[in-house]
Amino acid sequence: MLNKTRIVIIGIGGVGGYFGGLLSKKYTSGNDVEVVFVARGEHLKEIQNKGLTVIKGNDSFVTKPYLATDDYSKIGVADYIIICTKSYDLKQTIEKLKPLINHSTILLPFLNGVSASEEILEILPHANVLKGCAFIVSKIKSPGIIENSGNIQKLSFGMDGALSDEVLQLKDLMFDAGIDVTVSDKISTAIWEKFIFISPTATSTSYFDSTIGKVLEEHLETVLELIEEVKNLALAKDVTISDDISDKTLNTMKSMPYEVTSSMHRDYLNQKQQTEVESLTGYIVREAEKLGIAAPTYHKLYEGLLKKKDRCKSLKIR
Repeated sequence: MLNKTRIVIIGIGGVGGYFGGLLSKKYTSGNDVEVVFVARGEHLKEIQNKGLTVIKGNDSFVTKPYLATDDYSKIGVADYIIICTKSYDLKQTIEKLKPLINHSTILLPFLNGVSASEEILEILPHANVLKGCAFIVSKIKSPGIIENSGNIQKLSFGMDGALSDEVLQLKDLMFDAGIDVTVSDKISTAIWEKFIFISPTATSTSYFDSTIGKVLEEHLETVLELIEEVKNLALAKDVTISDDISDKTLNTMKSMPYEVTSSMHRDYLNQKQQTEVESLTGYIVREAEKLGIAAPTYHKLYEGLLKKKDRCKSLKIR
């Protein structure tokens, strides 16, 4: 371990910006903990010039991390690397992280989906990789500004097995920064229970091109079918989930502000060429086929979303 603890946050969007902002604010002196942001473009320039502004309701704060950069060679070896990129950026990000990693570095992905840790280990088979999930409704409002518009903001991470002192230290560092954080030695349950919520939410809002409130009003049956299909996939994979997960998931959706949508839907609205459709929708289709279980609603919506993605690409080309 370094004399100082170095925490590197990759991707300063809704998740990395909010939780990274709290870490940066707490450890702003850099005496014991150095918080490094890796960001891009205008967002990075604003953070470098003015700091990162984090807004939650009527409260806000501005923080400058120890270092904000897009140059991995300037960072040095990290103790903890918190990865908050989009799932489609993960592979190229991992390749860039190699100079930051030694035998004791811990990697912690907070991505939408359930396969990030496995994907990291395919590229870095000897790395110390945790599993994690974030619960938050947050986004980049404009370059240099993160806005948290939800009523829940918490992190859960750990592994399926005994937790090391380094894992517990990271939890303490986050807790001291005001983050609502839990660690678990059965983390797959937490990750899949989040996935059972986020996958149907992202899939339905993107397919119906609507807010979560409108989707629940007009397409409740479809949402319930999506929840059941992804729940059945979790059970087929022998993941332990709550008996009442379907009701809990629907209640969580209903508790969200009517006008809220998903980050995947926002990517479709912005006609982005890349979306998280493969990790949030296609993953269920492919895994269900492998395991021989039915997922007809996911099949239908996945095909529709792929067509929508192709339309976005053709509009971009024109």
